[in-house]
Formats: sequence, C-alpha cells, structure tokens
Amino acid sequence: MSVKLHYARLAEGRVVTLAEDVGLLVRWLREDILAVAGPDYATQRALYDWVVAELRAREGQCPHRLGPVRKLLENQRDALLAFAAARDQDLATLAEEFATSEVTVRAILQTQTLPSTAALRWQRQAQLWQQLGPRYWPLSEAVAAIAKRVVRASSVIENLNSRLRNYFFLRRQLGSDYLALLQFFLNHRRFLRSEHPERVGKSPAELLTGSQHAHWLELLGYTRFSRN
Repeated sequence: MSVKLHYARLAEGRVVTLAEDVGLLVRWLREDILAVAGPDYATQRALYDWVVAELRAREGQCPHRLGPVRKLLENQRDALLAFAAARDQDLATLAEEFATSEVTVRAILQTQTLPSTAALRWQRQAQLWQQLGPRYWPLSEAVAAIAKRVVRASSVIENLNSRLRNYFFLRRQLGSDYLALLQFFLNHRRFLRSEHPERVGKSPAELLTGSQHAHWLELLGYTRFSRN
C-alpha cells in the first residue's frame, strides 16, 4: 500500500500542476487576450497563439480533454479575434478625428475598465485630462461608445440563425433568389409586437428610413386580399 500511495501522490502532483497551468492559461485568455481593452490586434493574436502552443505542449498529459479544446481554439482564432481588428480600426479613426495618438486613445479605453473606486483610475484620468484638455471628455465618451458596441460572443449570430431556421425547413435547397426574397420580406414586414412600443406596426425599413411604405406584398406588385 505504501508503494501505491507513493505513485498516487506523484500522479496527484502532476494532475494538480496541470490543472493549475491550464486554469492560468484560461484566465489569461479570457481576461487579458480576449478583453475589449486588451492590447492591439497583432499582440492579441501573438498571445493567443502562445496560449495554444502551451496547451499543445501539455496535451499529451490529458489528450481526451485538452486535444479538442486546443483544436477548437486553433481553428477559430480569426473568428474569436475578429472583434479586436474592428476595435483597432475604430480607435484609429478616433485618434485621427481628435488629432491624437492611438496609444492615447487605447489608454483611455484601458482606464475606463478600471473600477470606479480605484485610485489608479482617477490618477490616469487626471493625466489624460491634462494631456488632452477639452478634447478629453468627448473623446472619452466616443471610446466608451466603441467599447459598448463590441461583441465578443456568438449569441447574436445564434439568435439570428434561430429566427431564420423557421423559414428553411420547407426547402431542401436555398438559392440566392430565395434568400433575396426572404431578406426583402424580413426588412419590410411590420412588427406585430415588440418590447419597444415605438416599433409596433413598423417594419425595419420604416424604422431605418423614418418614412412609411406600402405592404411588402404590394411592393412586390401583388394586390392584397380585402373583404368588401
């Protein structure tokens, strides 16, 4: 029993070390590499590849668990980091608009992620305010708006797919003509109900343009049935 206990303790040490290493890599990936206020896209991509390489180095210790995760991360890198490329483009546009550097704009973004009770946040904010002067507040609001609209999850696409799936089950093949007609229908069909009262009775096209249009069937050249 003492021999078995000895080898069990050795195995336990290896498993605990592996779990701690993987847990640390996951936290880095979630909280730093995939963070909205993370580094620039090129750095995020390099750090992402490093995490994948570290998982691959440990994959032999638990192939049935780490293997699928490593492959998924490896294959989905560009999709998972797509938000970072779009964010960098928006920050570069703001930097040009407010005549400042991208480093300064990114510093504002990183400062906004700090807790409001942290003294470091107010120190950095004071430094940025002193550096930018009257440009600070409008630039800060613009940066906050960019951070708010960054989407890092697939829930938006999954929601859209669940809505479109109801229109696909009757057709075995989906051609471009059918998809174009479906797009037209969804854009011009008026909402019967909505969590926002101002949208009820209006179509997405009417909400976008601010002007009314005829029923979608009439727009296609058909005459709507009506009782006399």
